[in-house]
Amino acid sequence: MASKNAAQTRTRLLLALWDLGGTQQEVMKGQLTKRIVSKTKKVADYQSILEELQEQGAIAITKKGYSLTSPKGLEVLSEGLRSGDFKFEGTIVGTRAANALVKWISQIDVAVTSADVPVNGVKGGAIASYDEFKSVALEVYDKLNQNYNLDNLVPIYRIRREIGDRVSREEFNTWLLEIQEKDILQLQGGSIEDSAPDKIEDSITTKVSGLRCYAKRLNS
Repeated sequence: MASKNAAQTRTRLLLALWDLGGTQQEVMKGQLTKRIVSKTKKVADYQSILEELQEQGAIAITKKGYSLTSPKGLEVLSEGLRSGDFKFEGTIVGTRAANALVKWISQIDVAVTSADVPVNGVKGGAIASYDEFKSVALEVYDKLNQNYNLDNLVPIYRIRREIGDRVSREEFNTWLLEIQEKDILQLQGGSIEDSAPDKIEDSITTKVSGLRCYAKRLNS
């Protein structure tokens, strides 16, 4: 592939992998293939680009699939989308690709900066304990509540996405519920503004209380 076409293909590949949840889980090879391989190309045409991205540290490859590394993969994707050379090929843009780009734009402040950038002065490394998670989660809560005038009801999915890959999904759920048990935050039900499945998935569901979509701080 020519260098410009390779750069565009690389960016589209990373965008598809991100949209498929590649920062939080391994994406099966077949899933990614369906997204990126056009009718005029075959999987082998993308092998060199996949290997290049792996060597660059942007993605990880296993026998089963691919994952987008953080923060490197997000940085490479962001740079590619901002490039003046980036564009979709052909005259018709696929719905999935267009929706992925819209999703990226709507979450750009979360997707790129949450990985390894300070949040209110706190360095964005991996969170290793409940106490550290509590500190970061409450700072993120206050930041979102203030910046977006959320009237003390902050969507859980926004807290999760702001913290990003600094903590696993399981630890996020466990530690956020522990914060509630200690009467620091109250997790409440309700409906997500646009009922988006991905936002509901990024909320919390418990066996006892069901779906919890919002967090309210109890102690000021």
